[in-house]
Amino acid sequence: MNYRILGKTGYKVSEISLGTWQLGSKWGDPFDEKVARNTLEAAYEQGINLFDTADIYQDGMSEKAVGEFVRSKSEKIYVVTKCGRKLNPHVAEGYNKDNITRFALDSLKNLGVESLDMLLLHCPPTAVYHSDEAFTTLDNLKSQGIVRNYGVSVERIDEAIAAMQYGISAIEVIFNMFRLRPADELFAAAHENNVGIIVRVPLASGLLTGKFNENSVFGENDHRNYNRDGKFFDKGETFSGIDYMTGLKAAKELKEALGTDNLAETALRYILMYPEVSTVIPGASSPQQIVDNARATQLPPFTIEQMAIVRDIYNRYIREQVHDKW
Repeated sequence: MNYRILGKTGYKVSEISLGTWQLGSKWGDPFDEKVARNTLEAAYEQGINLFDTADIYQDGMSEKAVGEFVRSKSEKIYVVTKCGRKLNPHVAEGYNKDNITRFALDSLKNLGVESLDMLLLHCPPTAVYHSDEAFTTLDNLKSQGIVRNYGVSVERIDEAIAAMQYGISAIEVIFNMFRLRPADELFAAAHENNVGIIVRVPLASGLLTGKFNENSVFGENDHRNYNRDGKFFDKGETFSGIDYMTGLKAAKELKEALGTDNLAETALRYILMYPEVSTVIPGASSPQQIVDNARATQLPPFTIEQMAIVRDIYNRYIREQVHDKW
């Protein structure tokens, strides 16, 4: 495993880390503590030292499982957690001093730690990125030692740019072969402000594994089945906002043009070509997936020609659908 510095935190984190949205469960199935433990152990064995979770994942069970695991290890494992999506309704006014403080203390309890390594606002409404109250609260939590660092998880580039007026240490953003705008409009600003980039949805909800086809079926509780039109949460979260059939065609051409039998590893390696990226947080439903994901760090760098291939396919298939939306 290779390691990079996470912005102004100074944390030396694994290039490939672990997203735990589905830790211990699969698309709505009951939480399984044994599966969760085995998943985390497999990641640890690959040298992964950063786990990304959120207070809403499995109603806090993800945080509890992650916390129990990291406390059992003598080596430092960094935990990024997120707050805000428990708000109902999920409105900007909810990101106030009382709620953010309560969320932070709840996460502290769930994780069983003395201080949160990183707390991110969890894709809040756009107005929150201009809210002095929200970020002053985070500053106060930091001064109290409840939070060591804070940042934002975003849907849109303009939200990330706005958040950099405050003391954020990291931005979590969707970036992959089907979502190239962050490289054009965000990364340079993040580098200038010494803000770490945590890349989420790196495989476009599985499209960039190259394993799906026209007949692939997704479960009833799988967002790839019920959220393709963005009826339940932001459309850009599911398949990176790409029309499924268009995504299949683009993935097939990427696989052929790049000459790879394992598009997932190749897609992760592409993201690591950008030095502004601190870490990538693919999820995993099995220990073998974690091994496969970690192997991306050992692949050779993309050539200039290969980088151009990705950009060309993006421009021909993807750009019109997504580039100006997020």
